[in-house]
Amino acid sequence: MNEHAARHVTHQDRRRLPRVLVAIASHGTSNDRYLERVIREYGAMSLVIDIVVLSNIDKRATTGVECIVGLPARNPWSLPFAHKNLFAQRRDQYDLFIYSEDDILITERNIRAWLEVTSFLSPDEVAGFLRVEFGEDGERNYPDIHAHFHWDPSSVRRRGDYILAHFTNEHAACFVLTREQLAKALHSGRFDVAPHQGKYDLACTAATDPYTQCGLRKLVPISHLEDFTVHHLTNRYVGRMGIGEEELGRQKAILLQIAAGRCSPYSLLPTETRLRRAGFSKDYYEPESEATIALVPASARSVLSIGCGSGKTEKRLQARGLHVTAIPLDPVIAAGPAGDGIEMIYADLDSIGPNRDTYDCVLCLNLLHLAPDPRKLLLRLRSFMHERSIAVIQMPNTMSPRGVRSYLRASLQSRRSSGYEAAGVHFASARKLASWCVESGLRIEAMFGVPADHGDGLFGMTSRLSERAPRLLSLGLSASIIVTVSGGKPRDDRIAELASYESDGPAVEVRSC
Repeated sequence: MNEHAARHVTHQDRRRLPRVLVAIASHGTSNDRYLERVIREYGAMSLVIDIVVLSNIDKRATTGVECIVGLPARNPWSLPFAHKNLFAQRRDQYDLFIYSEDDILITERNIRAWLEVTSFLSPDEVAGFLRVEFGEDGERNYPDIHAHFHWDPSSVRRRGDYILAHFTNEHAACFVLTREQLAKALHSGRFDVAPHQGKYDLACTAATDPYTQCGLRKLVPISHLEDFTVHHLTNRYVGRMGIGEEELGRQKAILLQIAAGRCSPYSLLPTETRLRRAGFSKDYYEPESEATIALVPASARSVLSIGCGSGKTEKRLQARGLHVTAIPLDPVIAAGPAGDGIEMIYADLDSIGPNRDTYDCVLCLNLLHLAPDPRKLLLRLRSFMHERSIAVIQMPNTMSPRGVRSYLRASLQSRRSSGYEAAGVHFASARKLASWCVESGLRIEAMFGVPADHGDGLFGMTSRLSERAPRLLSLGLSASIIVTVSGGKPRDDRIAELASYESDGPAVEVRSC
């Protein structure tokens, strides 16, 4: 225990307070000012705490605490894994184990709140944190809430006076475990392991292994959320990634309604793949799609969006004077666009019934490849169309070079052909997309590829070449494929045209259904 903390803890305190081991990963010197603040915070606590800094350089002189120097592997990003062996070696010496990166400020309030809620949890449940950042104006930003990560509506549960829910982004650059929880993780054989990555990169994997592969489930106490937010001191993602306090408040309100039985905890369909880094998952916060907006007919007065997330595209269309209705991914993410006046149809894929209203334009963006049965989704889509309706369907090109790489990785990982059951995604060419549409009674009006962003590395450069390539090659290299369809039987020439949508990707065996 550091000397400063010792002055605040009496002999009697030592006998009744849990002994806490804190491991802090700190590479190089760029975050030393944050590390010093974090250590001061722990030192001021009225708890029995030992701090160990894990680094590639000796920091004992600058921190005044124990420092273990060395990387678990050659990759410098493997440093966070060093806490695993430390915890395994000292598992019988402490009651509580805290891991964090050097810019995460955990307070005594956080720890005491964690201990309180843990007394109500099941053995496999672990209370977790969300990171918070502060802009120059003091506005809050929650960077962990972005991309395909979302609250699982079906996970909401009550424990004592607490309401908790699972957030699919388990990474908060920190975690807390009791001795018993650590023992469970160690017993799984998948905690003290060599550096690795899968759903997350190396650094994030080190902080999430207890949840992703050790049999523990992270639950965030949403009813006491202020006690379970930790300051990410760098504030580096403000304005770049995450959501604000108002949006989080809307989502929290729906989660509490689910807990009270006033809202159904459904999800439209599975949205996260089982690919590395969850590739091709549905982005709940995807930016407005200019390409899609441009395809909405000028004559349209009503639009239905199937699979609405945070609603950026839908709000743009609403601002144009269109009546916009949405079938959201789930009621939690729907809180944002619903609060902005977008009309909602709350239903999962199986409960979308007939005799609904029809719309001049129907959107289905980056969702079809995730549906267990794409034809079923398209049949539901078609039921919302009248004879003059146009539907705009966008799907990531899962048979692009990047998609084929994901396909091969998934095949190697599962040791079998990576169909939907193994990967959570259909690897489908433009031709397969066209056949899904035709088999669902839709008539193809146009199909084209959308290149990747300029900054998207080598894939972006390759994708940009598609703009000058012949049509077949263009579709194969594109980042996503957009097809516009109308209702009714396909014209004979469109059926014949299906033959032109030959497999656009490299020659690999594909199981798309």
